[in-house]
Amino acid sequence: MEEIGEHFDPTQEIALSDIKKRAVKGIAVLTSRTLVLNIISFLAQSLLWVFIEPSEYGVFILVSATINFLSYFADIGLGAALIQKKERPKSEDFKTVFFVQETLVLTIVVIVFLISPVLARTHSLSHEAVILLYALNISFFLASLKNIPSIILERKLEFGKFVIPQVLENVVYNVILVYFAWKGYGITSFTYAVLVRGVVGLVAIYILQPWKPGLALSKDSLKSLLKFGIPYQLNNFLATVKDDGLMIVLGGILGTYGLGMLGTAQKLSQYPLRFFMDNVTKVTFPAFSRMQDDKEDLTRSLNRSIFFICSLVYPSLVGLAILFPVIISVIPKYQKWEPAFVPLIFLSFNASLAASTTQLTNLLTSVGKIKTTLKLMVMWTSLTWLFVPALSKMWGVNGASLGYAIVGSSSFIVYYIVKKFIDWSVINSAVKPLLASVMMGTVLFFTKRILPHNTFTLISLVIIGGISYVLFLYLIVGTSLKDDVKKLYQAFFPKIL
Repeated sequence: MEEIGEHFDPTQEIALSDIKKRAVKGIAVLTSRTLVLNIISFLAQSLLWVFIEPSEYGVFILVSATINFLSYFADIGLGAALIQKKERPKSEDFKTVFFVQETLVLTIVVIVFLISPVLARTHSLSHEAVILLYALNISFFLASLKNIPSIILERKLEFGKFVIPQVLENVVYNVILVYFAWKGYGITSFTYAVLVRGVVGLVAIYILQPWKPGLALSKDSLKSLLKFGIPYQLNNFLATVKDDGLMIVLGGILGTYGLGMLGTAQKLSQYPLRFFMDNVTKVTFPAFSRMQDDKEDLTRSLNRSIFFICSLVYPSLVGLAILFPVIISVIPKYQKWEPAFVPLIFLSFNASLAASTTQLTNLLTSVGKIKTTLKLMVMWTSLTWLFVPALSKMWGVNGASLGYAIVGSSSFIVYYIVKKFIDWSVINSAVKPLLASVMMGTVLFFTKRILPHNTFTLISLVIIGGISYVLFLYLIVGTSLKDDVKKLYQAFFPKIL
């Protein structure tokens, strides 16, 4: 008989020792993937900000938010329930989820096509913007067909295969987007890019994880999955209302130009989160779910994962905020984005808090405390809708970003809630990387003031910041930092050590 963890089918369980190894390796694989993706994405976005005007970027944000908001109703948390499920999913579980999700997806797709004329009138969308709406709607349907193969790969923690479609999608999307933007296609550049991306990703994931789509409707399976899925998806609904729903409203308050500025500041501040945090949370959600009966391993894994996130996110945010004026002055065509600087400061503060609290709420969800995360999301959604629109009307884009910062400060309550569940270390996980980042920021701030603003200075400041941060972190954390780095290195290059 084959041993579990050596070779298994999608429904087999994984031994705890394998979970730990695959979690670490998964983080390494996803981080290396994200290194490549973010280099490509950042280069593409850097060129896009030259070719695209703020108002055009604002249209893309508005239309994307509309699709994202409506797409919420195409899922009732069944996919997450399959990943979180302790027992081995049966074939009918996968087919039931596929049937229910596709039924909802097709319903939403039809609704979007029917209401598009109304959206065009109420939000003053151009013909090109409406075509982009159609393209995103089709892309949404194509993405839904990838759900089951993706779930199978996540349950097996086979993130090596999982990342390949994402790399292909990212490369194709950014190359097409930048090419057509360079040629002057404006908003239509996004239309071509999202359609090709959807087709490429769908084909790639079925090649890597074959799964024959089937339809079933098992009442027992559905009932079991909905027990976790409905609270989970209600949580997602509140997140959708808080983010995409609010973006639709802000489009009316700030206009497409203001929305473009706010969206740019958000994208910049969230780059470190997308680069580092998303990888860890994607791996640790299924891993924490399997460790939920072993609090000692759970606590150790939580501490290490938050330290890993914060030690990379904090210096990135601090460095970005300090160097943004230098970047603007070095690249003249970026000066049109200068109004995004103040929002970037406020949103970076919000992102720094998310670096730790997102992983904490991820833990609560993975161990089944979905009602607790639901209450937290109710709080954040209420505060967001209370502060952000009101401050937007008072102070425009700067007011909106200040509102997000105020809402983010309420995240400290999550520290207390998780502390009651497991004895995780706030100081070792979050405070030490923060202290090292502040010290690095101080060095950069004063160095920036005495050097002329040019390309050589910008490169020099990045190098100085990186070296000073590593030194400060080593002085604060000690030799355990070397051990953590060695483990990550072994995860990347297991045959070398």
